Amino acid sequence: MKATHLLHNLGQSLWLDNITREMLNNGTLARYINELSVTGLTSNPTIFDHAIKNSSAYDAGIRECRNRGKSGEELFFNLAIEDLVRAADMFRPIYDRTNGVDGWVSLEVSPELAFDAAKSLAAAKELHQYAGRPNLFIKIPGTKQGLPAIEEAIFAGVPVNVTLLFSREHYLAAADAFMRGIERRIETGLNPQVGSVASVFISRWDVAVAGKVPAALNNQLGVAVAHRTYKAYRELLDSPRWQRALSAGARPQRLLWASTGVKDPNATDILYVKALAAPFTVNTMPEGTLNAMADHGEISHIMPADGGDCENVLWQFNQAGINIDALAAQLQDEGAQSFVKSWNELLSVIESKSETLKKAA
Repeated sequence: MKATHLLHNLGQSLWLDNITREMLNNGTLARYINELSVTGLTSNPTIFDHAIKNSSAYDAGIRECRNRGKSGEELFFNLAIEDLVRAADMFRPIYDRTNGVDGWVSLEVSPELAFDAAKSLAAAKELHQYAGRPNLFIKIPGTKQGLPAIEEAIFAGVPVNVTLLFSREHYLAAADAFMRGIERRIETGLNPQVGSVASVFISRWDVAVAGKVPAALNNQLGVAVAHRTYKAYRELLDSPRWQRALSAGARPQRLLWASTGVKDPNATDILYVKALAAPFTVNTMPEGTLNAMADHGEISHIMPADGGDCENVLWQFNQAGINIDALAAQLQDEGAQSFVKSWNELLSVIESKSETLKKAA
Protein backbone atom coordinates (compact mmCIF):
# COMPACT_ATOMS: atom_id res chain seq x y z
CA MET A 1 0.00 0.00 0.00
CA LYS A 2 1.37 3.42 -1.00
CA ALA A 3 2.39 5.77 1.80
CA THR A 4 -0.02 8.36 0.40
CA HIS A 5 -2.88 5.96 1.06
CA LEU A 6 -1.57 5.27 4.55
CA LEU A 7 -1.56 9.00 5.29
CA HIS A 8 -5.11 9.26 4.02
CA ASN A 9 -6.16 6.36 6.27
CA LEU A 10 -4.46 8.11 9.17
CA GLY A 11 -6.92 10.98 8.72
CA GLN A 12 -4.67 13.47 6.94
CA SER A 13 -5.89 14.98 3.68
CA LEU A 14 -3.37 15.05 0.84
CA TRP A 15 -3.84 18.02 -1.46
CA LEU A 16 -1.86 18.89 -4.55
CA ASP A 17 -0.14 22.27 -4.51
CA ASN A 18 -0.44 22.73 -8.25
CA ILE A 19 -2.87 23.02 -11.12
CA THR A 20 -2.36 23.21 -14.87
CA ARG A 21 -4.77 22.87 -17.75
CA GLU A 22 -2.68 19.99 -19.05
CA MET A 23 -3.18 17.87 -15.92
CA LEU A 24 -6.90 18.48 -16.21
CA ASN A 25 -6.92 17.53 -19.89
CA ASN A 26 -4.58 14.54 -19.87
CA GLY A 27 -5.95 12.72 -16.84
CA THR A 28 -3.04 13.41 -14.48
CA LEU A 29 -5.23 14.95 -11.79
CA ALA A 30 -7.76 12.14 -12.11
CA ARG A 31 -4.92 9.64 -11.64
CA TYR A 32 -3.69 11.44 -8.54
CA ILE A 33 -7.20 11.25 -7.12
CA ASN A 34 -7.71 7.60 -7.95
CA GLU A 35 -4.22 6.24 -7.27
CA LEU A 36 -2.50 8.59 -4.80
CA SER A 37 -5.42 9.51 -2.50
CA VAL A 38 -5.36 13.20 -3.44
CA THR A 39 -8.52 14.84 -2.12
CA GLY A 40 -8.05 18.54 -2.95
CA LEU A 41 -5.66 21.12 -4.36
CA THR A 42 -4.33 24.61 -3.81
CA SER A 43 -3.16 27.28 -6.24
CA ASN A 44 -1.33 30.59 -6.10
CA PRO A 45 -0.07 33.23 -8.56
CA THR A 46 3.29 31.49 -9.02
CA ILE A 47 1.59 28.22 -9.96
CA PHE A 48 -0.56 29.92 -12.60
CA ASP A 49 2.40 31.98 -13.81
CA HIS A 50 4.36 28.81 -14.57
CA ALA A 51 1.31 27.05 -16.02
CA ILE A 52 0.47 29.82 -18.46
CA LYS A 53 4.06 30.74 -19.36
CA ASN A 54 5.13 27.17 -20.11
CA SER A 55 2.08 26.02 -22.05
CA SER A 56 -0.02 26.76 -25.11
CA ALA A 57 -3.07 25.24 -23.40
CA TYR A 58 -4.28 28.69 -22.34
CA ASP A 59 -3.85 30.38 -25.71
CA ALA A 60 -7.40 29.79 -26.90
CA GLY A 61 -8.79 31.04 -23.61
CA ILE A 62 -6.62 34.17 -23.75
CA ARG A 63 -7.79 34.89 -27.31
CA GLU A 64 -11.43 34.44 -26.33
CA CYS A 65 -11.09 36.71 -23.31
CA ARG A 66 -9.29 39.38 -25.31
CA ASN A 67 -12.01 39.23 -27.98
CA ARG A 68 -14.51 39.96 -25.19
CA GLY A 69 -12.50 42.97 -24.09
CA LYS A 70 -10.95 41.37 -21.00
CA SER A 71 -7.37 41.98 -19.90
CA GLY A 72 -5.15 42.01 -16.82
CA GLU A 73 -6.65 40.71 -13.58
CA GLU A 74 -10.06 40.10 -15.13
CA LEU A 75 -8.56 37.93 -17.86
CA PHE A 76 -6.48 35.98 -15.36
CA PHE A 77 -9.38 35.23 -13.04
CA ASN A 78 -11.39 33.99 -16.02
CA LEU A 79 -8.63 31.52 -16.88
CA ALA A 80 -8.00 30.48 -13.26
CA ILE A 81 -11.65 29.97 -12.41
CA GLU A 82 -12.15 27.86 -15.54
CA ASP A 83 -9.44 25.50 -14.29
CA LEU A 84 -10.53 25.54 -10.67
CA VAL A 85 -14.19 24.93 -11.48
CA ARG A 86 -13.16 21.83 -13.43
CA ALA A 87 -11.01 20.67 -10.53
CA ALA A 88 -13.75 21.46 -8.01
CA ASP A 89 -16.16 19.31 -9.99
CA MET A 90 -13.65 16.44 -9.95
CA PHE A 91 -13.38 16.71 -6.17
CA ARG A 92 -17.12 17.27 -5.66
CA PRO A 93 -17.87 13.57 -4.92
CA ILE A 94 -15.29 13.73 -2.09
CA TYR A 95 -16.78 16.98 -0.82
CA ASP A 96 -20.27 15.46 -0.82
CA ARG A 97 -19.15 12.17 0.72
CA THR A 98 -17.34 13.93 3.59
CA ASN A 99 -20.10 16.50 4.11
CA GLY A 100 -17.76 19.33 3.20
CA VAL A 101 -14.78 18.31 5.32
CA ASP A 102 -12.65 17.51 2.28
CA GLY A 103 -12.63 17.87 -1.50
CA TRP A 104 -11.66 21.55 -1.73
CA VAL A 105 -9.78 23.70 -4.24
CA SER A 106 -8.34 27.17 -3.51
CA LEU A 107 -8.16 30.45 -5.41
CA GLU A 108 -6.23 33.45 -4.12
CA VAL A 109 -7.42 37.04 -4.11
CA SER A 110 -4.97 39.52 -5.61
CA PRO A 111 -1.88 39.56 -3.34
CA GLU A 112 -1.87 43.34 -3.70
CA LEU A 113 -4.88 43.33 -1.35
CA ALA A 114 -2.98 41.61 1.49
CA PHE A 115 -3.02 44.79 3.56
CA ASP A 116 -6.48 46.06 2.56
CA ALA A 117 -9.26 44.31 4.49
CA ALA A 118 -12.20 45.97 2.73
CA LYS A 119 -10.98 45.22 -0.78
CA SER A 120 -9.96 41.66 0.20
CA LEU A 121 -13.48 41.00 1.47
CA ALA A 122 -15.11 42.45 -1.64
CA ALA A 123 -12.85 40.37 -3.90
CA ALA A 124 -13.47 37.20 -1.87
CA LYS A 125 -17.23 37.56 -2.16
CA GLU A 126 -17.09 38.35 -5.87
CA LEU A 127 -14.76 35.49 -6.79
CA HIS A 128 -16.66 32.89 -4.78
CA GLN A 129 -19.97 33.94 -6.29
CA TYR A 130 -18.51 33.99 -9.80
CA ALA A 131 -17.06 30.48 -9.49
CA GLY A 132 -20.36 29.11 -8.23
CA ARG A 133 -18.90 26.07 -6.50
CA PRO A 134 -19.41 25.29 -2.79
CA ASN A 135 -16.03 23.54 -2.52
CA LEU A 136 -13.94 26.54 -3.55
CA PHE A 137 -11.86 28.24 -0.87
CA ILE A 138 -10.86 31.86 -1.32
CA LYS A 139 -7.33 32.40 -0.05
CA ILE A 140 -6.87 35.48 2.12
CA PRO A 141 -3.49 36.25 3.74
CA GLY A 142 -3.50 36.04 7.52
CA THR A 143 -1.72 39.36 7.89
CA LYS A 144 -2.80 41.74 10.65
CA GLN A 145 -4.74 43.72 8.06
CA GLY A 146 -6.20 40.55 6.53
CA LEU A 147 -7.72 39.20 9.74
CA PRO A 148 -10.80 41.47 9.66
CA ALA A 149 -11.45 40.38 6.06
CA ILE A 150 -11.25 36.74 7.15
CA GLU A 151 -13.78 37.29 9.92
CA GLU A 152 -16.16 39.15 7.63
CA ALA A 153 -15.81 36.60 4.82
CA ILE A 154 -16.65 33.75 7.19
CA PHE A 155 -19.60 35.72 8.58
CA ALA A 156 -20.77 36.24 4.97
CA GLY A 157 -20.56 32.48 4.37
CA VAL A 158 -17.50 32.56 2.10
CA PRO A 159 -15.16 29.59 2.72
CA VAL A 160 -11.63 30.81 3.43
CA ASN A 161 -8.15 29.33 3.14
CA VAL A 162 -6.10 31.57 5.45
CA THR A 163 -2.66 31.73 3.90
CA LEU A 164 0.76 33.15 4.80
CA LEU A 165 0.80 31.89 8.40
CA PHE A 166 4.21 31.07 9.84
CA SER A 167 3.89 30.61 13.58
CA ARG A 168 1.68 29.42 16.41
CA GLU A 169 0.74 33.02 17.07
CA HIS A 170 -0.17 33.62 13.43
CA TYR A 171 -2.31 30.48 13.49
CA LEU A 172 -4.10 31.43 16.71
CA ALA A 173 -4.91 34.89 15.33
CA ALA A 174 -6.35 33.31 12.17
CA ALA A 175 -8.33 30.78 14.21
CA ASP A 176 -9.71 33.59 16.35
CA ALA A 177 -10.82 35.52 13.25
CA PHE A 178 -12.53 32.38 11.93
CA MET A 179 -14.23 31.75 15.25
CA ARG A 180 -15.49 35.33 15.52
CA GLY A 181 -17.13 34.97 12.13
CA ILE A 182 -18.71 31.65 13.13
CA GLU A 183 -19.91 32.95 16.49
CA ARG A 184 -21.54 35.91 14.80
CA ARG A 185 -23.35 33.55 12.45
CA ILE A 186 -24.59 31.54 15.42
CA GLU A 187 -25.76 34.69 17.19
CA THR A 188 -27.75 35.83 14.16
CA GLY A 189 -29.29 32.42 13.47
CA LEU A 190 -27.24 31.61 10.36
CA ASN A 191 -25.89 28.16 9.52
CA PRO A 192 -22.45 28.00 11.20
CA GLN A 193 -21.02 25.41 8.78
CA VAL A 194 -18.58 27.51 6.79
CA GLY A 195 -15.43 25.72 5.66
CA SER A 196 -11.95 27.00 6.40
CA VAL A 197 -8.33 25.89 6.64
CA ALA A 198 -5.39 27.71 8.23
CA SER A 199 -2.23 27.29 6.14
CA VAL A 200 1.07 27.28 8.02
CA PHE A 201 4.20 27.49 5.85
CA ILE A 202 7.02 25.14 6.82
CA SER A 203 10.08 24.96 4.55
CA ARG A 204 10.72 28.71 4.45
CA TRP A 205 11.79 28.59 8.09
CA ASP A 206 14.67 26.26 7.29
CA VAL A 207 15.67 28.24 4.21
CA ALA A 208 15.79 31.41 6.32
CA VAL A 209 18.25 29.99 8.88
CA ALA A 210 20.37 27.88 6.53
CA GLY A 211 24.04 28.54 7.27
CA LYS A 212 23.20 30.57 10.39
CA VAL A 213 22.87 27.74 12.91
CA PRO A 214 24.91 24.67 13.86
CA ALA A 215 24.72 21.85 11.33
CA ALA A 216 22.95 19.65 13.90
CA LEU A 217 19.96 22.01 13.69
CA ASN A 218 19.63 21.97 9.91
CA ASN A 219 16.07 21.40 8.66
CA GLN A 220 14.63 21.22 12.18
CA LEU A 221 13.11 24.67 12.66
CA GLY A 222 10.11 24.28 10.34
CA VAL A 223 9.12 20.99 11.92
CA ALA A 224 9.54 22.35 15.47
CA VAL A 225 7.30 25.33 14.64
CA ALA A 226 4.77 22.92 13.13
CA HIS A 227 4.78 20.79 16.29
CA ARG A 228 4.26 23.86 18.47
CA THR A 229 1.38 24.97 16.22
CA TYR A 230 -0.19 21.51 16.18
CA LYS A 231 -0.23 21.47 19.98
CA ALA A 232 -2.07 24.80 20.00
CA TYR A 233 -4.47 23.46 17.36
CA ARG A 234 -5.32 20.39 19.42
CA GLU A 235 -5.76 22.47 22.56
CA LEU A 236 -8.09 24.82 20.70
CA LEU A 237 -10.20 21.93 19.44
CA ASP A 238 -10.65 20.79 23.04
CA SER A 239 -11.43 24.25 24.40
CA PRO A 240 -14.88 25.24 25.74
CA ARG A 241 -15.10 27.92 23.04
CA TRP A 242 -14.74 25.37 20.24
CA GLN A 243 -17.06 22.92 21.96
CA ARG A 244 -19.81 25.54 22.18
CA ALA A 245 -19.51 26.26 18.47
CA LEU A 246 -19.44 22.56 17.63
CA SER A 247 -22.57 22.02 19.69
CA ALA A 248 -24.25 24.72 17.62
CA GLY A 249 -23.36 22.87 14.40
CA ALA A 250 -20.08 24.51 13.42
CA ARG A 251 -17.25 22.65 11.75
CA PRO A 252 -13.67 23.22 12.92
CA GLN A 253 -11.17 25.09 10.84
CA ARG A 254 -8.55 22.54 9.79
CA LEU A 255 -4.82 23.09 10.11
CA LEU A 256 -2.99 22.85 6.78
CA TRP A 257 0.73 22.32 6.22
CA ALA A 258 1.94 24.40 3.27
CA SER A 259 5.35 24.86 1.66
CA THR A 260 6.20 21.21 2.27
CA GLY A 261 8.57 20.76 -0.65
CA VAL A 262 12.13 20.24 0.62
CA LYS A 263 14.57 22.96 -0.49
CA ASP A 264 17.80 21.43 0.89
CA PRO A 265 19.32 19.07 -1.74
CA ASN A 266 21.10 17.20 1.07
CA ALA A 267 17.85 16.31 2.86
CA THR A 268 15.39 13.57 2.02
CA ASP A 269 12.71 14.75 -0.41
CA ILE A 270 9.92 13.55 1.89
CA LEU A 271 11.30 15.16 5.07
CA TYR A 272 8.31 17.36 5.83
CA VAL A 273 5.61 14.92 4.74
CA LYS A 274 6.99 12.26 7.10
CA ALA A 275 7.43 14.70 9.97
CA LEU A 276 3.97 16.27 9.61
CA ALA A 277 1.83 13.13 9.59
CA ALA A 278 -1.13 14.00 11.82
CA PRO A 279 -4.86 13.28 11.82
CA PHE A 280 -7.39 16.00 11.00
CA THR A 281 -4.80 18.08 9.17
CA VAL A 282 -4.11 18.76 5.50
CA ASN A 283 -0.76 18.53 3.73
CA THR A 284 -0.69 20.35 0.41
CA MET A 285 2.40 19.30 -1.50
CA PRO A 286 4.09 19.97 -4.85
CA GLU A 287 3.82 17.30 -7.52
CA GLY A 288 7.38 16.13 -7.02
CA THR A 289 6.88 15.66 -3.30
CA LEU A 290 3.58 13.85 -3.82
CA ASN A 291 5.14 11.43 -6.31
CA ALA A 292 8.18 10.93 -4.09
CA MET A 293 5.95 10.02 -1.16
CA ALA A 294 4.02 7.56 -3.32
CA ASP A 295 7.24 6.05 -4.68
CA HIS A 296 9.42 5.61 -1.59
CA GLY A 297 7.60 7.24 1.31
CA GLU A 298 7.06 5.75 4.72
CA ILE A 299 5.29 6.74 7.90
CA SER A 300 7.37 6.09 11.00
CA HIS A 301 5.45 8.16 13.55
CA ILE A 302 2.50 10.47 14.10
CA MET A 303 2.91 14.02 15.36
CA PRO A 304 2.46 14.15 19.14
CA ALA A 305 -0.55 16.16 20.28
CA ASP A 306 1.51 17.69 23.09
CA GLY A 307 4.17 19.09 20.76
CA GLY A 308 6.82 16.52 21.70
CA ASP A 309 10.24 18.11 22.22
CA CYS A 310 9.50 21.16 20.07
CA GLU A 311 10.13 23.68 22.86
CA ASN A 312 13.57 22.23 23.51
CA VAL A 313 14.40 22.42 19.80
CA LEU A 314 13.15 25.99 19.58
CA TRP A 315 15.20 26.88 22.66
CA GLN A 316 18.30 25.60 20.85
CA PHE A 317 17.54 27.91 17.93
CA ASN A 318 17.11 30.78 20.36
CA GLN A 319 20.50 29.97 21.86
CA ALA A 320 21.92 30.06 18.33
CA GLY A 321 20.67 33.62 17.95
CA ILE A 322 17.37 33.05 16.14
CA ASN A 323 14.48 35.20 17.34
CA ILE A 324 11.47 33.07 16.38
CA ASP A 325 8.83 35.80 16.71
CA ALA A 326 10.86 38.34 14.74
CA LEU A 327 11.62 35.79 12.04
CA ALA A 328 7.93 34.83 11.77
CA ALA A 329 7.02 38.48 11.16
CA GLN A 330 9.84 38.78 8.62
CA LEU A 331 8.74 35.64 6.76
CA GLN A 332 5.15 36.83 6.58
CA ASP A 333 6.19 40.23 5.22
CA GLU A 334 8.55 38.64 2.70
CA GLY A 335 5.88 36.14 1.71
CA ALA A 336 3.39 38.90 1.01
CA GLN A 337 5.98 40.78 -1.06
CA SER A 338 6.91 37.60 -2.93
CA PHE A 339 3.28 36.93 -3.81
CA VAL A 340 2.92 40.49 -5.15
CA LYS A 341 6.04 40.00 -7.27
CA SER A 342 4.69 36.71 -8.63
CA TRP A 343 1.35 38.37 -9.27
CA ASN A 344 2.95 41.14 -11.32
CA GLU A 345 5.02 38.61 -13.23
CA LEU A 346 1.88 36.61 -13.94
CA LEU A 347 0.04 39.63 -15.32
CA SER A 348 3.10 40.48 -17.40
CA VAL A 349 3.16 36.96 -18.85
CA ILE A 350 -0.54 37.16 -19.71
CA GLU A 351 -0.09 40.55 -21.38
CA SER A 352 2.92 39.30 -23.35
CA LYS A 353 1.06 36.21 -24.50
CA SER A 354 -1.95 38.30 -25.43
CA GLU A 355 0.15 40.56 -27.63
CA THR A 356 1.92 37.62 -29.26
CA LEU A 357 -1.38 35.90 -30.03
CA LYS A 358 -2.84 39.15 -31.33
CA LYS A 359 0.05 39.58 -33.79
CA ALA A 360 -0.23 35.95 -34.90
CA ALA A 361 -3.94 36.24 -35.63
